[in-house]
Amino acid sequence: MKIAKSGTLMKKAVSLIPGGVNSPVRACRSVGAEPVFVARAEGCYLWDVDGNRYVDYIGSWGPMILGHAHPAVQDALRQTLLKGTSFGAPTELEVELAQLIIDAVDSVEMVRMVNSGTEATMSAIRLARAVTGRDMIIKFDGCYHGHADSLLVDAGSGVATLAIAGSPGIPADLIKHTLSLPYNDVETVQRMLERYAEKIACIIVEPVAGNMGLVPPKTGFLESLRQLCDSCGALLIFDEVMTGFRVAFGGAQALYGIVPDLSCFGKIIGGGLPVGAYGGRRDLMEQVAPQGPVYQAGTLSGNPLAMAAGIATLREIAKPGFYERLEQASQKLLAGLVDAARQAGVQVWADRVGSMLGMYFTPGPVYDFQQAKKSDLDLFARYYKAMRRKGVYLAPSQFEALFVSAVHTDEAIEQTIEAAGQAIVEALDQ
Repeated sequence: MKIAKSGTLMKKAVSLIPGGVNSPVRACRSVGAEPVFVARAEGCYLWDVDGNRYVDYIGSWGPMILGHAHPAVQDALRQTLLKGTSFGAPTELEVELAQLIIDAVDSVEMVRMVNSGTEATMSAIRLARAVTGRDMIIKFDGCYHGHADSLLVDAGSGVATLAIAGSPGIPADLIKHTLSLPYNDVETVQRMLERYAEKIACIIVEPVAGNMGLVPPKTGFLESLRQLCDSCGALLIFDEVMTGFRVAFGGAQALYGIVPDLSCFGKIIGGGLPVGAYGGRRDLMEQVAPQGPVYQAGTLSGNPLAMAAGIATLREIAKPGFYERLEQASQKLLAGLVDAARQAGVQVWADRVGSMLGMYFTPGPVYDFQQAKKSDLDLFARYYKAMRRKGVYLAPSQFEALFVSAVHTDEAIEQTIEAAGQAIVEALDQ
């Protein structure tokens, strides 16, 4: 495998872009590797600028549930592109995508389009603070809700990958309004609410944590959050930027039967283009400007290209049998990865919710961020590099979920499992 051109591009990039990348985890520093520069993608495969092909399990960090360059999405983009790229004015496409989201997600009666998951979560929290008249929020250790100031407290994802506790540049007066608690720990949430009940505006949570690896909610955790919010007058916000339309068509809230007050979306609803959205009950969303006093705006919000790609994607994944096939492929992949590690004598803890999955090099269990951090990160780094050499493109961090697409064929999955068996042996020998 050659990476000469990628190496040359990285040398140039670091002189022009901080760290050479436009999002930190892409730098691959935590696994001791240099990034490969992608030239193109199709189906479940990526090709780098040196011509190497990889089976892709990042999927642009989740959006590519249909795989790369899906014909329906490409066709929608071509047709829309001919009409213009951005108008800064309402379009029919915005209305159509809003209707699709509302029809799919029972808790959402109105929705506002934005440009990223970060915009969605920070806007939902602003709305929660406005309608409750309270300042404090509860989040959970290892849950990443974007890089808004008040949400970078014990965040997962790239913050965890780089071993950063939070971030310089965030005022202490702002951080004091954020309580970050252990994921899956209802008792600690109860104690905090007993102390701060009249100050908590909302609880924001990844209903399935995908930014500390993959950690599902324990039985009763989400139900308890719903009850606790009701008891103290706080709002419950589900960050479904990853899980929305990924773990089920109606998101994690449909899978677990929980009704949040507000929900945040991204990734899949844009079909691979920059997008975000937040929505919820009509009485809450009517407080958003211009209908209400809570201001939020964006020049490119509702961009026609993102709307078109999102509409095409949601129509495809709504077809009968789509999630059943995705479930089968995801189950086969995780079982094969776990078996390959265990045959090599390595203890692993693995879990999956729909087509999101994670595997830790630890005997487990992994129910929260502290337990996730006990994983053997050095072994993961060696495993990651060995898998990449064998043409399998994993997230370059133990603290990221893997994503399976509808076009991961049996052949691609079997190739991945075979590579995993070889890679874990190589990683152990180093």
